[in-house]
Amino acid sequence: MFSTSDTIVAIATPAGRGGIGVIRISGPDAPRIAGELVRRAKPFKARHATFAKIDVVSGFSRTADQVVVTLFPSPSSYTGEDVIEISAHGSPVVLSSILRRAIDDGARLAEPGEFTLRAFLNGKLDLIQAEAVADLIDAVTPPQARTAFDQLEGTLTGVIRGIESDLFDVIAKLEASLDFPDEGYHFVAPAEARGSLASLIDRLEQLLKQSARGRLVREGAQVAIVGAPNVGKSSLFNALLNANRAIVTAIPGTTRDLLTERADIGGLSLALIDTAGVRETTDVVEQEGVSRTRGALAVADLVLVVLDRSREITGEDRGILAETASRLRVVVLNKSDCPAMAMAPGVAISARTGAGLDDLIEAIANVLSDGGGNSPDKRDQPAVTNVRHTVLLERARVSLLRASAALEGEVSEEFPLLDLQEAAHALQEITGRRTSDDLLRHIFERFCIGK
Repeated sequence: MFSTSDTIVAIATPAGRGGIGVIRISGPDAPRIAGELVRRAKPFKARHATFAKIDVVSGFSRTADQVVVTLFPSPSSYTGEDVIEISAHGSPVVLSSILRRAIDDGARLAEPGEFTLRAFLNGKLDLIQAEAVADLIDAVTPPQARTAFDQLEGTLTGVIRGIESDLFDVIAKLEASLDFPDEGYHFVAPAEARGSLASLIDRLEQLLKQSARGRLVREGAQVAIVGAPNVGKSSLFNALLNANRAIVTAIPGTTRDLLTERADIGGLSLALIDTAGVRETTDVVEQEGVSRTRGALAVADLVLVVLDRSREITGEDRGILAETASRLRVVVLNKSDCPAMAMAPGVAISARTGAGLDDLIEAIANVLSDGGGNSPDKRDQPAVTNVRHTVLLERARVSLLRASAALEGEVSEEFPLLDLQEAAHALQEITGRRTSDDLLRHIFERFCIGK
């Protein structure tokens, strides 16, 4: 998987038909293979679009497709190697024929993510940026794309390397003290070293605080809509989706199963779950629906508790409010277009008319983003979106805490140095300066072929 001496090829555009399809070739033989494909002896001009024709085999016939060939020479290319991109008509038949011909001329079909892997191995991207490429491709909301762009531009990398550089300074001073034990030289006092580590720990903790928001932007959240029967849960579900997805009737207990749809709400990718009304019932099917509602409650990241504003608070309402009191929730006062009877704090809306929906969407985004203090648009700190990064940042933080505690005692510099080296290794693993083949394989195998 990690050979970079051969030449790879793949279709770089999504499967299916389109106006244009792109074949990407990368490696030392890319210009030669492209020249043979278009029967051109003259070298391609760097970063210049060259019009040409390629024979396309279809069944027993051979026709020529008009293409544009572009050379990106090493090292000024995506992979750091010679790269050829052939833009042809986006017919699967045409692209498959060009792909087969490139393989016949000496290229190898690329593995998933192998172009980006070569970019990483050739120093064009670090591991954070490489992972951001996959996140950008998968992005379905503007905040997801914006966060991926930030990481691709090296925002998070710069912060991590800044911490790593300051940590190296502390390590160097302690190691220098260790090298001259007989002379009694101490290049850094324990109190000074602890102060430096306290600053580093604080910077790591700031990044970790951002990780919950970052993962929310990257992965989305599950939002369960709960309440007593006939308070308007399904109507709210439809209103947030802007589609008549759930059946709405005046008959209590219409919804008896979970209904889930994904939507972009307030810039966040949310899985909305419409649930059965919570009440005591002898109906076996409805009992199962209520049981599934409580199951959805158990796994939801956020609960929308819907109350009917046009009637007094019922015992069922109080029970649901009590049951969700310890959960992350937003109380929704539905039917604001009717005279108010219920007196409870919450966001007043009308699922029927749409009044108050913008306020509700803002409340959802604020609550999921830590009470509005960390909105998805806030960018004063780079967002940590990847679980791998979070785990390694926490490992580095714990190692620094151990080292700081060791410096409080009368111990040799050897002991805190072990913990400081472990913290440094964790930071290096985030950016890919220190990593294993198994980790690289795990990361890049989730990429699409051609990227």
